[in-house]
Amino acid sequence: MADDTNTTPMFQIQRIYLKDLSLEQPNSPQILLEQGQPQVEITLNLGAEPIADGMFEVTVTATVTTKVSDKTLFLVEAKQGGIFEIRNIPEEQLKQILGIACPNIVYPYLRAIVSDVCTRAGFPPVMLSEVNFQAMFEAQQAQAQAQPSGAAGNGSGRAGAVN
Repeated sequence: MADDTNTTPMFQIQRIYLKDLSLEQPNSPQILLEQGQPQVEITLNLGAEPIADGMFEVTVTATVTTKVSDKTLFLVEAKQGGIFEIRNIPEEQLKQILGIACPNIVYPYLRAIVSDVCTRAGFPPVMLSEVNFQAMFEAQQAQAQAQPSGAAGNGSGRAGAVN
């Protein structure tokens, strides 16, 4: 029976945490007096790496750049992380868990942080839209397979603008 417990698939959240947070207002206070509709650009990045035997850190980073008349109004970069214990999972399924399931768990925390920091900085909240991490993962896998000697993804990737 001891062997059965050593081969049983395991997935547990160990911790969800804010890894990094940055807010910049490089053109304040002058830009706050300018009129105009701000343009918002949002970029997402995913990362996944082993940190110990059966333990993985998965991060989702959002970079929100808001400009008025080509001048930066504010820039927020937030990186939300999670530590996951994942054992006895086949490699292909592990990649899917790290690239889809874990980011789906971490992302709602990131959305709340970005909205909160924008509000606390005196701006309207920036609401990050829902993300289909499965579609993002599948696109990344297809891109990795299309590269001649492409390095296989480790569950990390980059998404374009999300609005």
